[in-house]
Amino acid sequence: MKMDIQIQANERIHAQFDGLTVITAQDGSAPAPFDLFLASMGTCSGFYLARFCKQRGISTAGIGITQEIQRDPESHLVTHIDLAIQLPESFPDKYRKAAVRAAEQCTVKKNLAAPPEIKVHLAETNVSA
Repeated sequence: MKMDIQIQANERIHAQFDGLTVITAQDGSAPAPFDLFLASMGTCSGFYLARFCKQRGISTAGIGITQEIQRDPESHLVTHIDLAIQLPESFPDKYRKAAVRAAEQCTVKKNLAAPPEIKVHLAETNVSA
């Protein structure tokens, strides 16, 4: 997958891929990039949970996930992410533990466990003399 990242006015950043545009900003006018990263954890877990329910014919009405983040006070880096799944009383008891396992299949979570190599470099450009 290739994404084209463009810096816009007022430090807004656009990421374009697959015909979509994701807009970020640090001024509160759009989600900050790190907030999107954190949201990707919860929404990815939600996707796997929703798919689990769909495969079993279980309604997703009343299902939610609350995500809480803890940070190191000195480095400000995230030290803990807690995903609490809320299931309605009508959710079948026999699938409750399996629902948690389904949410744990999140590929964002798996990538954090085995992070990719990230290389930042200048792009080669054709400069005419």
